[in-house]
Amino acid sequence: MQKGYKRRFEAMKILAESQVEEIHSATLQLLQDTGFVFESKRVLKLLEDRGCAVNQETMVAKIPPGLVEWAIEQAPSSFMVRARDPEKSVMFGGNTMYFFNSAGARHTDIDTGTTSVATREQNDRAVLVSDALESVNAFPSYTPYFEIEGVAPVMTCPVSCAQRMRFSTKPSRGATEAESYLWEIQIAQACDCQLLGLISIHPPLKLSPEGCDAAFRYIEAGFPMYLAAGSPMGAGHPVTLAGATVYHNAENLAMLVLVQCIKAGTGVIVDNFVSGLDMRSGDLNFGSAGCALHHMAFNQIWHHLYGIPINNVGSAFSNSKMVDYQLGAEKLPLAMCSALSGASMITLHGGVTAELAYSPILAIIDDDIAKSIGRIIEGFEVNDETIGLDVIKEVGFGGSFLVSAQTRKFWRTEDFMPAVFDKTSYQEWTNTGKKTVVEKAKARYEEILATHKPAPLPPAQDGEIERILREAEGYYRKKGLM
Repeated sequence: MQKGYKRRFEAMKILAESQVEEIHSATLQLLQDTGFVFESKRVLKLLEDRGCAVNQETMVAKIPPGLVEWAIEQAPSSFMVRARDPEKSVMFGGNTMYFFNSAGARHTDIDTGTTSVATREQNDRAVLVSDALESVNAFPSYTPYFEIEGVAPVMTCPVSCAQRMRFSTKPSRGATEAESYLWEIQIAQACDCQLLGLISIHPPLKLSPEGCDAAFRYIEAGFPMYLAAGSPMGAGHPVTLAGATVYHNAENLAMLVLVQCIKAGTGVIVDNFVSGLDMRSGDLNFGSAGCALHHMAFNQIWHHLYGIPINNVGSAFSNSKMVDYQLGAEKLPLAMCSALSGASMITLHGGVTAELAYSPILAIIDDDIAKSIGRIIEGFEVNDETIGLDVIKEVGFGGSFLVSAQTRKFWRTEDFMPAVFDKTSYQEWTNTGKKTVVEKAKARYEEILATHKPAPLPPAQDGEIERILREAEGYYRKKGLM
């Protein structure tokens, strides 16, 4: 089991209890009065049997408050995702925090910012790098790249899932696009592991037929669920933080009701990917103050009131096209706000240029950031040994703690020393070639490729994956999608 990072202090709250209750009450009213569109007769029948008012023509289910409260109670406060390697399994819940790998449509050149469709080799190398990074605990679907050279669009998710199984032993999230869950479930079962089963909102307040079917399929396979929702504030969500929080809450609670009605007690982690919008250009505004505030409010509600694990996605991306000051300044504050306010998982590593690009070199740099955040939320011990009053007295006036036994014992654990950030003196830096953080990350990248060897798939499992992919190709050809 991966240990993650233990938050050793109360998660930050930015809302008064009366504000939390007001948001929760408004969410319940929205689901009861306006309802939610489930584009599935099977789902509508299930919800009608549970007391929802259902309109079969509009496919709207109006969900009573009591059913929402029941679903919240049924969802466990913690659950495990079983990885291909049991030691890499993850237990979500409580005050433990993990990091999710990021993703991007294309591969970015770390020096120029130029993007290109990733080759199969670039995709596999990027997975291998993240498998080697200690702070990457799990992978989302279609990661690290949305596009892979020579792979048909409808096959991207199944192929991506297969390659994550081959080049990593860590847990992974499934997908929904183009019924890819049909094949990803089989791939995970062939490797004797679980996926985080994905269902994703199609705004406004709607779950597609594929999303509805995926919910049944993943849960019937015994997988926990990942609920994904989110749109820009001012477009797919209200522009106000309070309105966006209520709207986003309703999206996730509607999906939570569906999951628990299918099978009560199914483990669930909810997604927060609400971004800002530049009203001057219509471009997404990543790394914004509004996004950070929304994360903190959402985390407070789901962590403290509902007791259900949360993943924050906002720190995955920056509007910067390069690995520069802007990129760090947009990603880091959101990640820190998420960590302090109760996130169970944070999507961080490797994302650049909005959602357009990904870099394994950046993922290596982000590993230092993630570990630093993890060290901060773990806090520090206060006891006789760590205070060391006897040591302080012994050193006395004008002495040094450098040679004390306390220093020798605790210097590695009380602070965090990064692997690729430069911490040398100016003289040492100039004497060793004035290496930048990117150059050091490149060297680490080559080292990982040369030395990191995750446990390979047994030949029988690898062969079964190939059979499943061939079956998927045949399925899509018959549907005219390839």
